[in-house]
Amino acid sequence: MSSVAVIDYGMGNLHSIVKALQHADPETEVICTADSKAILGADRVVFPGVGAIRDCMRALNESGLDEVIRRVAAAKPLLGICLGMQALLTDSEENGGTSGLSLIPGHVVRFAENLADSDGHALKIPHMGWNQVHQIPHVLWQDIPQDSRFYFVHSYYARPDNADTTAATSAYPETFACALAQDNIFAVQFHPEKSQTAGLQLLRNFLRWSC
Repeated sequence: MSSVAVIDYGMGNLHSIVKALQHADPETEVICTADSKAILGADRVVFPGVGAIRDCMRALNESGLDEVIRRVAAAKPLLGICLGMQALLTDSEENGGTSGLSLIPGHVVRFAENLADSDGHALKIPHMGWNQVHQIPHVLWQDIPQDSRFYFVHSYYARPDNADTTAATSAYPETFACALAQDNIFAVQFHPEKSQTAGLQLLRNFLRWSC
């Protein structure tokens, strides 16, 4: 039986992602843990998160999980979700500037104020709800129709230094990177565990991914 570890560093709706992974592939052992040995011993690792990036990085640094994530990223499939995606980048504008894990070169920036759609209707921050995701070819999009809708909740988004790391885009109203891929890292701004059929398929693809 293969295994996947969901990193528990005190932030994120871990119950939802654990249940979604179990549903996506009942044959995979799902472990929710802060134990470094268990994380490093798993076949695949999920790095979820919600909330403020400063709190996230503080929790990772104080627990030593920052170095565990770096070791995972060098050795096995790693899936970052929402704040877990943002923390993989170099830094974030949030909280006046916060350093990330620097695993994917790039920056996290806030949506501009006074956003409006093409009809002039105001767009709220955070970007919350369902939105289309336009895929750039990657094995983790297998069996997911192009421009499927996924569920988002965020006020900041990734701006990678290298456009080749963009694995999908969405628009609010301007186009932004909503998925990143680099070697054995795949990271998404949306919540696959809240995205019904398409989200479950993405998780299923991750649990089968050998890179």
